[in-house]
Amino acid sequence: MIHSPIPVGSQGETGAENTRPFLSIIIPAHNEEQRLPESLDRIVAFLEGQDYEAEVIVVENASQDNTAGVIEGFMARYPFISMIREEQPGKGLAVKLGMLAAQGEYLFFCDADLSMPIEEVAKFLPPVLEDYDVAIASREIEGARRYGEPAYRHLMGRVFNFLVRLLTVPGFQDTQCGFKCFRRAVARDIFPYQTIEGWGFDVEVLFIAHKRGYRVVEVPINWYYMANSRVSPIKDTLTMLGELLKVRLNDWRGMYARVD
Repeated sequence: MIHSPIPVGSQGETGAENTRPFLSIIIPAHNEEQRLPESLDRIVAFLEGQDYEAEVIVVENASQDNTAGVIEGFMARYPFISMIREEQPGKGLAVKLGMLAAQGEYLFFCDADLSMPIEEVAKFLPPVLEDYDVAIASREIEGARRYGEPAYRHLMGRVFNFLVRLLTVPGFQDTQCGFKCFRRAVARDIFPYQTIEGWGFDVEVLFIAHKRGYRVVEVPINWYYMANSRVSPIKDTLTMLGELLKVRLNDWRGMYARVD
């Protein structure tokens, strides 16, 4: 069973909430003309085999290829797929827009390359997983498997994770895997306070969740390294280090305090 989503506006606003899917899948997409068709085909095939209602929101931001045309082609065939268009780049910005627009009871964002097979989304949902607020995919905890990742990429990831645990979010072995699930009410409480629009947004939203006492769990997954990853190992790592410091500064300034 699949859900035809409530229309989504260009800025991520939604209309009446008289219906609600069980699952929303949010996909940030910047210059994903090549990878997106296969991924959307796999997501559609998976959802068509489920007994719950779902929607897919693809957030296209600042693409210079035909990413929007690809999404529009899928929208014409599958009414449960919708698109948000944003002129500014940034994965964090795209995820924020999609999460605030989504209508599901569970909001799951995933990378466009599906380096985690979409079938594993079941690990994040009831009845397999219950009694949590945020569930994050982990490539590091017991039961997880990595396939094809170069040793230097793994090493850089472990060094960055050490800094994440030291400076911002203690206790988590993998904050940067691009597959995370939020209960609807929790997402509505966290994402309006997100300020980082680039790769380091994961740490910021987890910092806010931790600060507010939400239950965050790590879920072991099978993860496949994609050689055409959009992350620049050195440049983006240095940028994310600066974003870790920004999170601490934002917190010191009180920017994550709830505004009633």
